[in-house]
Amino acid sequence: MQSHKIIVKDFHFEAGGHLDTVDVLYHTSDREYAKGDKVVWICHALTGNSDPQDWWPGLVGPGKFIDPDKYYVVCVNMLGSPYGTSSPASINPATGKPFYFDFPRVTVRDICKCNFAVMDYLGIERVDILMGPSIGGFQALEMSIMQPERVKNAIFMATLHRTSPYLTAYEEAQRMAMEADPTFREAASLKGGEAGLRAARAIALISYRSYEGYKLTQSETDPDTMFANKACTYERYQGKKLSDRFDAYSYWYLSYSLDSHNVGRGRGGCQAALSRITANCVAAGIDTDCLFPCSEVKEMSDMIPNCHFARMFSDFGHDGFLLENEQLEGIIAPLL
Repeated sequence: MQSHKIIVKDFHFEAGGHLDTVDVLYHTSDREYAKGDKVVWICHALTGNSDPQDWWPGLVGPGKFIDPDKYYVVCVNMLGSPYGTSSPASINPATGKPFYFDFPRVTVRDICKCNFAVMDYLGIERVDILMGPSIGGFQALEMSIMQPERVKNAIFMATLHRTSPYLTAYEEAQRMAMEADPTFREAASLKGGEAGLRAARAIALISYRSYEGYKLTQSETDPDTMFANKACTYERYQGKKLSDRFDAYSYWYLSYSLDSHNVGRGRGGCQAALSRITANCVAAGIDTDCLFPCSEVKEMSDMIPNCHFARMFSDFGHDGFLLENEQLEGIIAPLL
């Protein structure tokens, strides 16, 4: 897939604040869009990027189920993410330094405005399938409500219509970890808060996986182990892995984007907002997902017209959307 960038001018943020220009990076199939192409629009998860072949290799790629040579595949890097779209790590033209805490607060609706800007630029009037997991599902829901006539089919994976207190508590615990690192508030470089970011990622990872998943992959192999260590090294490895490719400031801002999610805000409540969706939909929940329980995904699906609920089974909790490709193919195939 190819990367591209557009500049959106005079961008006003929902929570207040304004930037004269916003860079928006996105990936598409290796060709220009032609009217009549079947469009698959993918919204990425929290620390993903706009190249779904990178983070969803079991599902997206040449010869894979979602083949960019067969379909016109689009994925936009989220506003606030450090992978090419404007974020706290971008250079503030007023100072010549990264924005850090001077970047405006970002909501899911701001992120969706960038998605629609790319859609307009490409000349795509309507997408055949809009899909996303986690915060990508937040985007897919919002886009289906904001401009319902532009979405033919939608798949909401491991996601809900409003952020829960449980998810917000996890996000706040992660922010507290970053704020406990004294280099975070100093904002002297983009390495600020690195130790805090690693701790935050370790906290998040527990919510992404399940008891069974850790038991399967991180159990001690030595029956005489005195101090369990395998899960410890795994947590530290994953923390460093994220800090090597992400900065604490972007992560901190994106955590608030998660907390902003409420499709009912200013629309008369969630049920009224969800009733605006006209696409044929599937809401997929994962049986071991502690962040977005299947029972609540089912309740959401019941509020959406023309929506089918699908239950996925996985030992790996929320991250099952990255791993259970065969089940995902079975969910996507009828719409594709």
